[in-house]
Amino acid sequence: MKYTIDKQEKYSLLKLHEEKMDSTVAPGLKSELITLHAEGVRNIILDLSEVKYTDSSGLSALLVGNRVLQEDGGIFVLACLSDHTMKLIRISQLDSVLNILPTVEEAVDAVLMHEIERDLRGEAEN
Repeated sequence: MKYTIDKQEKYSLLKLHEEKMDSTVAPGLKSELITLHAEGVRNIILDLSEVKYTDSSGLSALLVGNRVLQEDGGIFVLACLSDHTMKLIRISQLDSVLNILPTVEEAVDAVLMHEIERDLRGEAEN
């Protein structure tokens, strides 16, 4: 699996450099998302701008990433999805489960907003 990671203070941006997010790529993606989370990354943006095709194992990897980050109060945002990937997510009715935004910039804004809201909730509980 070819990818790059840009680690920022509040999030990590993982960009997949693959045309297909299928059974050859999905296991590596799952383990990378779990590893990042284990290293303390609470928010991940997954840039899928180079992915043209996704199958069910690719969707499974996305759901794993979404679950492990949400359990920890973080956010998992998908950015720059192809029409094919978006259509598959809609057919699977996962568009209401996953955080999907058209650009990486909007995804970064969503993560920062999530962090502000989380901090405010934390202060309200104290």
